[in-house]
Amino acid sequence: MSAVNDTKFNSAVFLLTGIPGQEDVHLWISVPFCLLYVIAIVGNSVILFIIKTDPNLHEPMYIFLSMLAITDLALSISTMPTTLGIFLFNSREISLDACFAQLFFIHLLQCMESSVLLLMAFDRFIAIRNPLRYASILTLPRIGKMGLMCVLRGVAVILPLPFLLQRFQYCQANVLSHCYCINQDVMKMACSDIRVNSIYGLVVALLTVGLDSLLIFLSYVMILKTVLSIMSHAECLRALNTCVSHLCAVLVFYMPMIGLSLVHRFGEGSSHLLQILLGYVFLLIPPLMNPIVYSVKSKHLRARIIRVFVK
Repeated sequence: MSAVNDTKFNSAVFLLTGIPGQEDVHLWISVPFCLLYVIAIVGNSVILFIIKTDPNLHEPMYIFLSMLAITDLALSISTMPTTLGIFLFNSREISLDACFAQLFFIHLLQCMESSVLLLMAFDRFIAIRNPLRYASILTLPRIGKMGLMCVLRGVAVILPLPFLLQRFQYCQANVLSHCYCINQDVMKMACSDIRVNSIYGLVVALLTVGLDSLLIFLSYVMILKTVLSIMSHAECLRALNTCVSHLCAVLVFYMPMIGLSLVHRFGEGSSHLLQILLGYVFLLIPPLMNPIVYSVKSKHLRARIIRVFVK
């Protein structure tokens, strides 16, 4: 079904958006996108392989990093079919059920990644605040329970989203703003009152991303307080250097997400191209950058990766 403005029908499909006005060069644009996806998928797969096969890396920090790599890998795979389908084959149509399924997995994986980043902040806090008890506090069974809680929390808060969206008839122009489905974008297509969805989406964002980012900030306040009170200048720099990779991952994840959420909720007059570009940064850059940042900053991980590829 084509995009129309008829307010009497229930749209059977949504139309995804690539880069408006650049349809003639979509095939060329697909080249860097394919490259980004390959780097993200291979990079995170290598991280997982190295951590799994090297017993010396079976430590809490690297286990949390493997959780981050799993979520990044799954996030890349969940958006790759629609993104590359648009640029390679001009395949814009997506059924409502497929859209709701993709929406669920995207938001679930984002919620899980936010939780993992919080766990990694807790890991750095324990390592710096109480290094002698680090191994006894972050045991493998306890880390497994933390990971399970991340998944359960994500499913519990994200599962209602597709069901809330299924209640609606979609009678607005059925063209979405991105090459994938997200809650903020889809609910605007409904011809019903969306206040419940809007409020629930805001509550979910505050209780997941909002709460996690606040707790991460408080963790770093405590870390700074610890290193400034009990360490020399050299020890302080060495301790803070162990947090650089995590801080980069936090900034790369939260800044595009917050920017995109603000644009969708409050930026009615903002540029459509800005929304699209933020959408690409939001989902492509974290899975791409996390394995690069951690490989560069982690001496043990970098040495292990070099040994594997040199062989």
